[in-house]
Amino acid sequence: MTIRLLSETIINQIAAGEVIERPASVVKELVENAIDAGATRIEVVTAGGGKTLIRVTDNGSGIPADELALAVSRHCTSKLTDNVHDIRALGFRGEALPSIGSVARLSLKSRVAGADAGFEVVVSGGRLEGPRPAALNQGTIAEVRDLFFATPARLKFMKTDRAEAMAVGDVVKRVAIAFPHIRFSLAGSDRTPMELPATGAGEDGMLERIAQVLGKEFSENAIAIDAERDGVRLAGFAGIPSFNRGNALHQFAYVNGRPVRDKQIWGAIRGAYADVIARDRHAVAVLFLTLDPELVDVNVHPAKADVRFRDPGLVRGLIVGAVKQALTQSGIRAATSGAEAMMQAFRAEGFGTRPSPSPQAAAYRAPAYQTRDWTAPRPRTEWSAETAPYRPLDMDMGFGESEQAAFESMATPSADARATIEDAPAELTAAPLGAARAQVHANYIVAQTADSLVIVDQHAAHERLVYEALKNALHSRPLPAQMLLIPEIVDLPEEDAERLTVHAETLSRFGLGVERFGRGAVAVRETPAMLGETDVQQLIRDLADEIAEHDTSDGLKAMLDHVAATMACHGSVRSGRRLKPEEMNALLRQMEATPGSGTCNHGRPTYIELKLADIERLFGRR
Repeated sequence: MTIRLLSETIINQIAAGEVIERPASVVKELVENAIDAGATRIEVVTAGGGKTLIRVTDNGSGIPADELALAVSRHCTSKLTDNVHDIRALGFRGEALPSIGSVARLSLKSRVAGADAGFEVVVSGGRLEGPRPAALNQGTIAEVRDLFFATPARLKFMKTDRAEAMAVGDVVKRVAIAFPHIRFSLAGSDRTPMELPATGAGEDGMLERIAQVLGKEFSENAIAIDAERDGVRLAGFAGIPSFNRGNALHQFAYVNGRPVRDKQIWGAIRGAYADVIARDRHAVAVLFLTLDPELVDVNVHPAKADVRFRDPGLVRGLIVGAVKQALTQSGIRAATSGAEAMMQAFRAEGFGTRPSPSPQAAAYRAPAYQTRDWTAPRPRTEWSAETAPYRPLDMDMGFGESEQAAFESMATPSADARATIEDAPAELTAAPLGAARAQVHANYIVAQTADSLVIVDQHAAHERLVYEALKNALHSRPLPAQMLLIPEIVDLPEEDAERLTVHAETLSRFGLGVERFGRGAVAVRETPAMLGETDVQQLIRDLADEIAEHDTSDGLKAMLDHVAATMACHGSVRSGRRLKPEEMNALLRQMEATPGSGTCNHGRPTYIELKLADIERLFGRR
């Protein structure tokens, strides 16, 4: 078979297979071009999920008329110098516009500042027309119609219009978060219009933009992150553990302002919340990594969604450490979503349900207007307070002081600290979790603060306290090790054996004694005593895989923490145990002093706080 040079159109269509996967990819590339052009207003319009129409309008610097033809040619860009490692713009490959033009009908109109008119070029299936004059204000309008008309087979792999429209919306939201000073709008016949007004720079502006995308609820349950290590800076916001979601779609990561979907960053976020969120739940976080462009490779894939760090261990350690430290320093906080769910349960509509009638009561009865003799005289009866269905509340119904005096001599239950008995000390009600007032259902502590009502799950709360105490005891000193009578020899690839040897000192702190045994094996002489009898072969292989992927041996630490969590679950206050007021208050004070006590070891909330204003709103007092 003869080797031949492919045509420019075929080359662009091949490149489009990587760059342009779906309509959302087109929107991403065009929006990034607008941002690189310095736009402060970007408008996106779609139809048919983006398969029929995509139009992106911006007020950026524009493209000169003599450069429009170059803009739609392969590997032509104004964003890259001779150093391919010094990438400071979102786009740099010069492939997006020619790739779009090879599989769709692309119209590119642009006008620079000071120009008498704008100009337009049209690329349809790889054929270029223009430039020719066009009427528009300063900026650029990129219009894409009939996506993949030149490659019909690609259309078979597209999802429904609704699904593609949602993907476009997700792309715009992810990009918009990183640029709060830019106004974004998204509209079209296939969606509900979305407006994201510019919020300005700074932390407040960033949090306001995030609230526009994720909702006000996130800003009420977020903690600011700001840390730096060895030239890598991490900023952003992380949700408290009790504010979580069922998937990772609400995790946003940015590297030098570029939205990325990096497994390493997701793994670091998961590690930071490892023992405060349930395994099937996901944290909500928006994190920004800023570092020297030469320390990160964004040219891994044409879509530029994946990145490679020169020192991945540094980045992972920074994310895990910074998020954990922020969660610790934030003190004890309850998610506002818990209070909202509680309010929904207390809504008046919930009290309007009636028991279903019995079969006998459900029998048909003729309406009164069909059976009553309206000509008969109506009997008259005098009104009586004793017999009237609606009578004044000051009637003698057994709640008067004389009747209640008989109950004064009764002993007060040990789990009751009602306000009628004694007023709560001011120093306790001023505390974050307030003063314990009662225990209900032998499991829930009801506490009162200056402006809220707090309900605490005593078992979940004490389980977290015991777990944190066990972890501190475990990690404050080297763990006891159990010597193996006969060392376990584990055969491994040579590179895995070398990695384990490098981490041998760290592993020994957790009670695992590992040393090199020939070229492709390691000898295990000690195992952590806490683990008891364990599968040494599987343990070593799992650790080798983790070190190869993340350059860390946290897996062993996680196993030991799991043992500690099991011990804490069985060693904490059980449900059904009645507590005295002093015990309840002591538990509340320990929760306030313990980091992460807002959730139990399994990720469930330990308490719910309902503000007094919310209670008054339930009763129509506000």
